[in-house]
Amino acid sequence: MASYRLNLNQQTNGDYEVHEAGCRYYPEQNYDYLGVFSSCAPAVAEAKRKHPYKKINGCIHCSEPCHTS
Repeated sequence: MASYRLNLNQQTNGDYEVHEAGCRYYPEQNYDYLGVFSSCAPAVAEAKRKHPYKKINGCIHCSEPCHTS
């Protein structure tokens, strides 16, 4: 189980990335705490539920199975 946060700073490609605690890109500011999950998939689903109009993606470094673009 790990804590996940959504970085509220938009990436240059338009994505908002979900990060797992311990990731070097885990946001310390301007984030939405998503909760504790067993993997990135439910964390990304929660981010999409909370932010339905944002393009949500998993971080390629810490949430690679959920990284789609």
